[in-house]
Amino acid sequence: MTSSDPQADPRGTEGVRLQKALAAAGVASRRVSEQLIVAGRVAVNGEVVTELGSRIDPAVDHIAVDGEAVQLDPQKRYYMLNKPTGVVSSMRDEHGRPDLRRFTDALDERVFNVGRLDAETSGLLLLTNDGELAHVLAHPSFGIEKTYIAKVTGRMSAQTLQQLKRGIELDDGPIAVDRAKILQQQGDDRHTIVEVTLHSGRNRIVRRMLDAVGHPVVELVRRSFGPLHLGTLRSGAMRELTTVELGQLLTISRAADVGRSGGADTHPHSHEGDS
Repeated sequence: MTSSDPQADPRGTEGVRLQKALAAAGVASRRVSEQLIVAGRVAVNGEVVTELGSRIDPAVDHIAVDGEAVQLDPQKRYYMLNKPTGVVSSMRDEHGRPDLRRFTDALDERVFNVGRLDAETSGLLLLTNDGELAHVLAHPSFGIEKTYIAKVTGRMSAQTLQQLKRGIELDDGPIAVDRAKILQQQGDDRHTIVEVTLHSGRNRIVRRMLDAVGHPVVELVRRSFGPLHLGTLRSGAMRELTTVELGQLLTISRAADVGRSGGADTHPHSHEGDS
């Protein structure tokens, strides 16, 4: 961050005024942004700034308002897609199956998917051109929480739910859900609708877990990904994240990135197997 005092900072008037950067990022009008700064609700690189003359470098400095991160780069895009079944989570499928290009070809920028849903799983998929955020969110060491609604065969018991919570052993190691609950029994107990929440990104993990406890999946939908919720977004529809959603996502990503070690990955979307 640059200072408002040219004597204290040799760069003097370089950078962008903080209130102008906030307004350009869509946080609020410049006047309201000034009020936020004076009220002590704006932080730059973790430090609260209350001086209206403060300047920042949008390419370097991290800004937060009321503890929520702000994206200052207007070139970064973030989309939520309700992926239909039958579509593979790839920008170009080598086998010629329907892929994500049918949703992204009309966009002005090139985006990629964060994590994957298998072809027969529908629901929330995040698309972005923000490689840094995508790397953190898709990295298995981070383990962002995801919630699924599954239609499974048979009548699932409370004992089976507890088994999923305690953990089961799969071929690639032990696994447990974070939360699970039965939503509905269907068709003379031929099917059960169950909600499961977990943070693993292992390949087809939800299907494998439910199959292992004797309840194979008939239908599977991912309803949430971290702070993002599918809501009423229809199947096959896509929308940009709201300012609030983006702030929540960036806050989580930056916090995780601070504590994360290890090298960068040039293919951030390749980590997760999901569902």
